[in-house]
Amino acid sequence: MANTTDYVGTLFDNSESNPSKITLAFTMAGVALKKGHSASVILMVDAVHLALPNALDSVNIGAPFEPAGELLEAFMENGGQVLVCGACMKHNGVEESAIDKRFEVISGDDVVELLMNAKGSLQLN
Repeated sequence: MANTTDYVGTLFDNSESNPSKITLAFTMAGVALKKGHSASVILMVDAVHLALPNALDSVNIGAPFEPAGELLEAFMENGGQVLVCGACMKHNGVEESAIDKRFEVISGDDVVELLMNAKGSLQLN
C-alpha cells in the first residue's frame, strides 16, 4: 500500500492523447509540495505508459509551463510519489519490470484508500 498523501492527482491520458493534462498533473502536484503538503500522482488507464523510463522527456507544451520531464524530476526530488495502477498496466501490456523503479504499483483498493484519505484531489480525464 502506498503512503496516503494530502493531495492526489489522477492522470488517465498518455503523452500522445493529451500532453497538456500530463503537464498540469505534475505542475499542480508540485505546487502541493511547495505549499507543504504531501502529494501523489496516480497513473491509470492509458497513463500507465508514462511509467516507462524517460516517457515524459518529449512532453513540453511550452510557456508558461516547464517540460513534463523536469516537473517529474522536481516532484520526485521533493518527496512526491508516483503510483501506477497494476490492473491498468496488465490491460495495456506494460510489465512491472519495465517501469521506472522509483514508481510503485498499486491496486484498485489502494486507489480508493488514497482518494478517501486525501485532503484534496484533481482528476485529469
